[in-house]
Amino acid sequence: MLCSAGAGLISELEAKLGAGAVRAVEPRDIEEPRGLFKGQAAAVLRPANTAEISAILKACNAARVPVVPLGGGTGLVGGQVMSEGPVPVLLSLERMVAIREISRENNTMTVEAGAVLADIHAAAEGAGRMFPLRLASEGSCRIGGNLATNAGGVNVLRYGNARALCMGLEAVLADGTVMGGLKRLRKDNTGYDMRDLMIGSEGSLGVITAAVLRLYPEPEARHTAFVAVPTPEAALELLHALEGTMPGAVTGFELIHRMGFDFLAETGFSLKPPLDSEWTVLFEISGAAGLAEMLEMTLAAALDAGQITDAVIAQNEAQRTHFWAIRETIPEANKRIGSISSHDISVPVSEVPAFIERARKAVPAALRINCFGHMGDGNLHYNIFPPLGENRADYAGRREDLARVIFDIVAEFGGSFSAEHGVGRLKVDDLERYGDEGRLVAMRRIKMALDPVGIMNPGAVLHT
Repeated sequence: MLCSAGAGLISELEAKLGAGAVRAVEPRDIEEPRGLFKGQAAAVLRPANTAEISAILKACNAARVPVVPLGGGTGLVGGQVMSEGPVPVLLSLERMVAIREISRENNTMTVEAGAVLADIHAAAEGAGRMFPLRLASEGSCRIGGNLATNAGGVNVLRYGNARALCMGLEAVLADGTVMGGLKRLRKDNTGYDMRDLMIGSEGSLGVITAAVLRLYPEPEARHTAFVAVPTPEAALELLHALEGTMPGAVTGFELIHRMGFDFLAETGFSLKPPLDSEWTVLFEISGAAGLAEMLEMTLAAALDAGQITDAVIAQNEAQRTHFWAIRETIPEANKRIGSISSHDISVPVSEVPAFIERARKAVPAALRINCFGHMGDGNLHYNIFPPLGENRADYAGRREDLARVIFDIVAEFGGSFSAEHGVGRLKVDDLERYGDEGRLVAMRRIKMALDPVGIMNPGAVLHT
């Protein structure tokens, strides 16, 4: 049985770690961004290095005190917030922010887990390289949390998610064992891949402390366009056309319904889309010079084929940045409106149009739907909102029923109820309902083997 963190343990750790290693809990530490969870904690522990993390976990494991790892606190499934049970300690990576090494020759960067994603981007760019993981929260999210949740973002279509962008990993297990693995190797076939096990575990198996990230050369050319499409089916045809004429060049492909733009205006944002259409696509291609002419030819053919009805290509970096700012601000507008039920789902790319049609018919007509997301990799954010003028509080009892409707449809299409946000605490029951039983058995056994006392982020990912 787990125990609440007491003053004695906190004092012991403070004496062991030194000044500045323990701070009081602040409201932002125990609140999920959408307000769905509010947690508890006895203190925030701020280790300065891996050895200190090891000492913390060893002491907490002996005292049977739960530990909740805390990165930037931007997760949307409650994985960083423990609301019930014994009072935990929060283990914050806020002091471990060093970028230890950048190797242009190896196209790698070695970073500590507390490094903010935007700082990683800046460091890579300063070295003439690019780290492809791009998220709306990149100004505050930390790479350890990105890896722990296997974050996705807008560039997964070409570069993969966080798992694909990590070459090596260092972590500390529940009993304080340090698991080294900061190798800059593209091939290392020496048994179980502990890196892949820790990535996506959401702090339930241990704490990621550092990582070797995969960098890429900056592309010679980058072209971004907003296009109006008559239907999601036409958007899919356009995606195939772009991939057919420019193989490997499509970096991102975002499908956006008009409701997202309406929400921007409704919540006071001045960002306006360059086109007026029920459905639009924001896409980007990048690679060697000479893509511009090929892009124009592809769009002209798409216009003739009825796949698009209008198009605007960014003419400079400022306009490109503006286009992406429109897309990346939609989640903030969603937050201001307040959804009844939000869904981060994925289906096979070929099934995206059919899923959209099926789901629309399953949701009561009076409710508003903001459907947008990474069509290129099959990941949609399918969010349901109250009618204009009404508040989500009036529909508080509908969230679970609506989620069940959407997730049942996702399951029928062979999809996932969590594409990139993880399971956290919000979707533990969904994993039990929709997950493969054999896989769940294996996950529970892994959890028991690596964290037999159960101190690591109890209640996240799996029921404890």
